[in-house]
Amino acid sequence: MGVIVGPRVIDAGFSLMSVLLAPVAVAAGYPSPAQDYFDGRIDLNEHLIKDVTSTFVVRVTGQSMEAAGISDGDELIVNRALEPKDGSVVVAVLDGELTIKRLRITAQGVVLQADNPTFPDIKVAALSELTIWGVATTCLHHV
Repeated sequence: MGVIVGPRVIDAGFSLMSVLLAPVAVAAGYPSPAQDYFDGRIDLNEHLIKDVTSTFVVRVTGQSMEAAGISDGDELIVNRALEPKDGSVVVAVLDGELTIKRLRITAQGVVLQADNPTFPDIKVAALSELTIWGVATTCLHHV
């Protein structure tokens, strides 16, 4: 069984992300004397992916989710097994078009909300076809 990541299938037993782990926390404010060695490796899959068979990575294009901390070029870790709830950031397919928005369930209906005031919210019409493809769990933001 594999995990679909972009256009390629990765064996589920293969670690996608194994990096060195620093033995101490690093201050973001005033620098502190830190040890200059690393404490082995950490598998980011263990920390970022809860269900490898239902998780995929999607690259973001556009600025409609910037206030949520999701920028153009970031990657989202998306879990298809999670139940979407009001307020979840989701990958949605609306009338055949993919979009990343915040799901809002209101008394007036479903809204796909942009987290950028320059982009309009999308009110899902009664006759529209909407599929929530997955729930975003983590944003890999580039600095």
